[in-house]
Amino acid sequence: MIDISIRSIPEEQHRYPTTGDWWFEQDGSLKIAVTEWGNPDHEFLIAFHELVEVWLCRRRGITTEAVDAFDMEYERNRREGDFSEPGDDPRAPYYREHQFASGMERLMAAELGIDWQQYMGFVEEPPAR
Repeated sequence: MIDISIRSIPEEQHRYPTTGDWWFEQDGSLKIAVTEWGNPDHEFLIAFHELVEVWLCRRRGITTEAVDAFDMEYERNRREGDFSEPGDDPRAPYYREHQFASGMERLMAAELGIDWQQYMGFVEEPPAR
């Protein structure tokens, strides 16, 4: 079985500006990092999204390097006030996988009784900590 580690980390410790990130280590273990917001439900939803997304990418041969390259270039070109997700861009190599993960995230939020619009507002502009 694959070793999977999921951690909440301060925003500034991410590899690049993001709310959730995944990568495989040299030993094959999977690492998922989500922004530490002090809201376990919100952190869980981001981690859940990342887990679904990475597993689909892995199964479909979409590499960490391809996703990272796209995401980092997307972030370099991000305009002020743009809160879009790189995976929502149809050019993303993991567009389909991201869309499915977002759908699953939305279903999980509903099951947890979390208002999706309120949650998305939080994700886009979390309150100052």
